[in-house]
Amino acid sequence: MATIKIVTDSSVQLTPEEVEKYNITVIPLSVMIDGTVYIDGKTITRSKFVELMSQSAALPKTSQPPIGEFIELFDQLGADGSQVIALHMTDAISGTVNTARQAANLSKSDVTVIDSRETDRGMAFQVLRAAQLAQTGADKETIISSLDRVRNSTKLYMAVMSLDNIVKGGRVSKVTGLISNILNMKVIFEMIDGELNVRAKGRGMKTVNNFMRTLIADLATKPNIKGIGISHVAANEIMEKFRTEIHAALPNVPLLIRETSPLIATYAGMGAFAIMYYTED
Repeated sequence: MATIKIVTDSSVQLTPEEVEKYNITVIPLSVMIDGTVYIDGKTITRSKFVELMSQSAALPKTSQPPIGEFIELFDQLGADGSQVIALHMTDAISGTVNTARQAANLSKSDVTVIDSRETDRGMAFQVLRAAQLAQTGADKETIISSLDRVRNSTKLYMAVMSLDNIVKGGRVSKVTGLISNILNMKVIFEMIDGELNVRAKGRGMKTVNNFMRTLIADLATKPNIKGIGISHVAANEIMEKFRTEIHAALPNVPLLIRETSPLIATYAGMGAFAIMYYTED
């Protein structure tokens, strides 16, 4: 039966139940640790990856799916005449969306590739909206228009406990001067139009706790928050603290807290976390 099918990549933060309920196809990224290649979600779990990363002699290397895998997937999904909408993480973090676009041009299927300008649960807000609308029979133009509204109302903040990984990964060109001599600084980044910008910085957890306290108080004043996600890298204790504080301030807002993907964990480093939410009028 022809319909619209939704694809995303494994940097997304979705529960297995959401993937099944909304018939979302997740194409996995791969990661290499000390010479061994693992497939995200298939040959390695998120918790096992963090364990291996903490013991690794070198920074893990992540890679997007080969173009051939994208072409094969798109052809398969569109074989019954269905259209495909593929949403992927911001190109500031990974080349996945660009590979997907190349594959879409070579596929036999009708494929629309969208740079979500987000990642993790921030991207999941868009993926879920697309999949929900697709299940109601909405057309492609309606879905894309709705995704624009979700994207424009999404906020993502990431707290990095150690800058070692983010520096080694080479994704901090805009803030090199800030961190070149202070690698033990705690930094809060904000995702703006797909790129990370420094929002706050300082030594010790006081910087992080103060930022979260202010953010939660601000969220409590917003009447139209539709969902909050927190993803982290081996930060279970502090996540439980924030869970309690968020539930107390926003008891009726859905909250998902889970370990992040290997790609984001490699990028952010041990102890890092991101909080994401979106609003809707």
